[in-house]
Amino acid sequence: MPEPADPASASARDRDAVLHAVSSAVLAVTRHLSVREVLQVIVRSAARLLDAKYAALGVPDDDGAFAEFVAEGISDEQWAAIGPTPRQHGMLGAMLREGTPVRLADIRRDPRFEWWPKAHPILKDFLGVPIMDGGTVLGIIFLSNKRTPGGFDEADEELLTLFAAHAAIAITNARLYERGRELTVVEERTRMARELHDAVSQKLFSLRLTARAAAALARTDPERAAEAIERVERMAGEALTELRAVIVELRPAELDRHGLVESLRKQVALLDRLHPMTIAFTAEGEAPDDLDLDLAPEIEVAVLRVAQEALHNAVRHARADRIDVRLAHREAALVLEVTDDGAGFDEAGVHGLGLPSMSDRAQAVGGTLTVSSAPGRGTTVRLEVPA
Repeated sequence: MPEPADPASASARDRDAVLHAVSSAVLAVTRHLSVREVLQVIVRSAARLLDAKYAALGVPDDDGAFAEFVAEGISDEQWAAIGPTPRQHGMLGAMLREGTPVRLADIRRDPRFEWWPKAHPILKDFLGVPIMDGGTVLGIIFLSNKRTPGGFDEADEELLTLFAAHAAIAITNARLYERGRELTVVEERTRMARELHDAVSQKLFSLRLTARAAAALARTDPERAAEAIERVERMAGEALTELRAVIVELRPAELDRHGLVESLRKQVALLDRLHPMTIAFTAEGEAPDDLDLDLAPEIEVAVLRVAQEALHNAVRHARADRIDVRLAHREAALVLEVTDDGAGFDEAGVHGLGLPSMSDRAQAVGGTLTVSSAPGRGTTVRLEVPA
């Protein structure tokens, strides 16, 4: 006769299964850095975690609407038929104001329920929790129409509340990351404007005045006009020289401190620590100095920027377990390859992901950029520049 099951052991196994499911969902969320992508993965993961047919997440704005609103279980055609995203009224408004979980057997019977558009799917059993950052409601996440009979229970509410706490961290992290990128761009533009003003604009102003003087003297004093034109030519050459110097100065500071190879190595090591996938760097030869070539400054900048963009794309979009960055000197060329084992994509159907920017950088320094990918087969970005 078989031994009766130990309730404590069964309970422990259930808890382990739940924690594993939450851990997997949280890991899926933290792979992304864009706020919009984080929200979409949170909704998708929550629906899978609690076996819900529908899930949605709204981030409120200050005008009574939602700055972001994403859903799972609704097709693009349904979205278009439903119309504009909801405002902060009815059940959604109540959840934002009260900041407490809501679990209902049938949302349609609750007095806080108002109405939904004709094309909206019919929701019945309902579970919603706030996504909190301290005392601030970052958003609300809600699920409906649980596939398992019986609707949502207390354990589901506890599980979604736990997941929402992790989601709050992911949303805050993504916002900080995006804000950091925005500030970096602003700082770089400000520095560029300052450098261009200090080094070039005064020279161009003088050049303009001299050119006007030459034009005025052309009829009355051709000899002095010729001298003025010579000064214009000389000042134009000086301005061009200073402009080139400014462009070199705008290169990333880490290239001056560490060189190209070590800068790439440090960048990869940092990303490897921050993200769950393995990210590795290899260079031709055993020592870092093996690839310290005498590259033009603009080529070093192009290689570093393309590597950063390709890594950023792989981390955000590839859903990869491993990303490899390789740098090699082959004949008269330096070759950079960023390869991932992720989902891949149809090359003919992708126009974003920073690919035009990377291609422009390659062409600007006389190089070539190729991207090889296919659904389910990962992606390789290959940059080849003169060396």
